[in-house]
Amino acid sequence: MSRKTPPADPVLTDELVKRHGLTLEELERIKKILGREPNFTELGIFSVMWSEHCSYKNSRKELKKFPTTGPNILVKAGEENAGVVDIGDGWAVAFKMESHNHPSAIEPFQGAATGVGGIIRDIFTMGARPEFCLNSLRFGPITDPNSKSEARKAKIAANLRLFTGVVSGIAHYGNCVGIPTIGGEIYFDESFEGNPLVNVFCLGVLRHEQLARGTAEGAGNPVFYVGA
Repeated sequence: MSRKTPPADPVLTDELVKRHGLTLEELERIKKILGREPNFTELGIFSVMWSEHCSYKNSRKELKKFPTTGPNILVKAGEENAGVVDIGDGWAVAFKMESHNHPSAIEPFQGAATGVGGIIRDIFTMGARPEFCLNSLRFGPITDPNSKSEARKAKIAANLRLFTGVVSGIAHYGNCVGIPTIGGEIYFDESFEGNPLVNVFCLGVLRHEQLARGTAEGAGNPVFYVGA
């Protein structure tokens, strides 16, 4: 039985780089890091790791405008899985907000559900008990009674699929673990067609002595590496 030759990598072009969500300036940075042009696999890895979802490359400069230090800050933003603030009498709150935009655009139910799961995880890993969630959502229009265009009707149907899937995913995961969603906001605009914004917030409560950090110390500790 003959072995098939694997297909060659596509030629690295400006269009290929842009399709990966990278700018030409970022491509030059990648070349400098690697000391050569990236191959197709490496381009995909940089595309993911330098995406807004993973690196907050577009919103980071805005997020830096918020205060992160103060007398009541026990864990500042970016230091651990979630920020922690002292509220007095030995009590503290842990809270965090996170986006799951692109995963929800690809698979709305699971994308939104895992977004909720991830934000709840970040709270209880700080030693806090998650108390409630909030969300902020943006979608394209889900109704257009005056439209007679089949293309427009198809876009409306796609927006509705994203909307129902995301809302169902948020409710499903929260209900499964018993963490209520007590409020939120939602807006519809054509600028979000096919590209919803799915932002989830979770808050938990803990005693100061319950604060847990994602660090380990000491020689000889076992390491468990698990994956699929």
